[in-house]
Amino acid sequence: MLDALTFAVAAAALVLAAWCGHAAYRDQPTKDWHFIGMAVVSVLALVQMVIGFVQLGRGERPEQGTAVFVAYLIGAFAAVPAAGVLSLSERTRWGSVTVSAGAVVLAVLEVRLYDIWGG
Repeated sequence: MLDALTFAVAAAALVLAAWCGHAAYRDQPTKDWHFIGMAVVSVLALVQMVIGFVQLGRGERPEQGTAVFVAYLIGAFAAVPAAGVLSLSERTRWGSVTVSAGAVVLAVLEVRLYDIWGG
């Protein structure tokens, strides 16, 4: 796994969490700019998922098992888009809180992916 990409995804997720958390603090729902931020973080997670699958296809194996690694890759990719969809149904400050929580979950999943791969 590319360590730099893992750290970049985690850092971008934490920036998104802080940004949406600030919006929630100001009693604002998610706005178009937040969705652009979610798209950027989601694209980074997608790139990481593709690279992970390519490395598995080349025969490289994570230390703690392939099934666990694949499950975490898919979960990491789905965390922010799922939170974004949920925030659309809650057009209050709680939508921003949902996205913030989803981004924190992604950052934690990134740390776990790093550990599973053998970092």
